[in-house]
Amino acid sequence: GGPRRRGGGGRRRGGSARPRASPRSAESALRIKRSRRLKANNRERNRMHNLNAALDALRDVLPTFPEDAKLTKIETLRFAHNYIWALTETLRLA
Repeated sequence: GGPRRRGGGGRRRGGSARPRASPRSAESALRIKRSRRLKANNRERNRMHNLNAALDALRDVLPTFPEDAKLTKIETLRFAHNYIWALTETLRLA
C-alpha cells in the first residue's frame, strides 16, 4: 500500500465551502490564528511525547549492555528490525 494518512479526514486547505456570515476584525482573526497554532503545537508536542514513550518502551525490551549509551531513534528502529530478523532465523533453523 501507499502512505497512510491519519486524522484530518477530507479537510482541504484554502477556500471555504460556505460563505462567512460576517467579516471578522483583523484582531479577532489574529486571535483565532494564534489559538489554532497553539492547538497545533500542543498536538505535535503530544505526538512527539507519545512517539518518544513508545521508543523508550521498545528500548526497554531490546537486549543491551548496561554501559551502552541510549540508542538514537533510528538506531533503536534498526536494532529492533535486526533483532526480530535474528529471532525469526533462530526459530526457522531450530
